[in-house]
Amino acid sequence: MQKHNLEPENWVEKYGDMLLNYALVRVKERDMARDLVQDTFVTALKSIPTFRGEISEKNWLYLVLKTRILDYYKKKKEVLESDMKKDDEDDDYFNDKGHWLKDKLPNEWTTERMVESEEFMAILKACTDKLTPSQALVFTMKYLDGEEADDICKELNISASNYWVIVHRAKVQLRNCLEINWMS
Repeated sequence: MQKHNLEPENWVEKYGDMLLNYALVRVKERDMARDLVQDTFVTALKSIPTFRGEISEKNWLYLVLKTRILDYYKKKKEVLESDMKKDDEDDDYFNDKGHWLKDKLPNEWTTERMVESEEFMAILKACTDKLTPSQALVFTMKYLDGEEADDICKELNISASNYWVIVHRAKVQLRNCLEINWMS
């Protein structure tokens, strides 16, 4: 068996903060994010014999953490399913393809001003923190991680219609929150 240059004794120091930040974006509760990172290290330690060295140690740890996070949400699948049971009071904002209706388009946003503004970034974070756990997870996977809808559905074991309802509700909630807290 080929020997790999893994250094588990340095993982916490080298990767702990980066993995925690990654987890915090995906799991709102700091304690849960810490638990997931700790579980990542334990799982990786147990998996050293199967590490093939095809990716870097750092990327391997990120993949282990991503799997831990997905497992966490799969265990909380009832949260994802509960999002489907809420009333569809916001259905009048989008067409059947998920695009804004012309008369419901958000106010014009000057993105240059927003990206450069620490105030906007703080408001965006506060608005994102108000999303349900499933909305936050799906939103992060789609818009921050750049994953495809089909892949997200497979990873979370949800239907395409459930996925689109969650994305739809996240967009509506973020729009409303940003317009109230930033645009007005």
